[in-house]
Amino acid sequence: MSAPLVLGWNDWASLFGHYLMLSLLSVGGPMAATPEMHRYLVDQRHWLSPGQFNQSIALAQAAPGPNMLFVALMGWHVGLNTGSVGAALVAVATTMVGILLPSSVLMMATSRWAHRNRQLRAVRAFKQGMAPLVIAMLLSTSWILGSASGHWQSDWTLWLLTLASGLLLWRTRIHLLWVLAAGALLGAMQWI
Repeated sequence: MSAPLVLGWNDWASLFGHYLMLSLLSVGGPMAATPEMHRYLVDQRHWLSPGQFNQSIALAQAAPGPNMLFVALMGWHVGLNTGSVGAALVAVATTMVGILLPSSVLMMATSRWAHRNRQLRAVRAFKQGMAPLVIAMLLSTSWILGSASGHWQSDWTLWLLTLASGLLLWRTRIHLLWVLAAGALLGAMQWI
């Protein structure tokens, strides 16, 4: 970007409104809406270069933390393209609040509704139907994380620890975070 961007109030409102809309359309997280972000920020508005767009995603994926950090980086780049760090901070807040607000409010409202109506047959059926999916996703995550060591198939201690942790969580009322903390401690001590 050669000349600094000049963004008026309408532009800021448009950026905020666009990210509000994307929040409700990004089923599976903001990464699902990146083609629309590219179309809007790069192709239509020319607020970002294709390189800045790609750099935002690459840096956010390489950095530790939430997957959605690329949204903040895109806002940061838009603001910096105006030539002002203050505008960059405003753009970060604009994009992040825009992408988080609608989906968070919707989730809170539906969670409260489901809790108030937990006696309804449809709510109970939904929860019972989701339980196997959640368990399958947790098992697949365990499989992927366990296979990262490279020798997981022959590592009987890993399998034993996984089984013991699963049984402990299933049969007792111990909180998951205590089991995770114990695993972290065992790993830090290099026992596993």
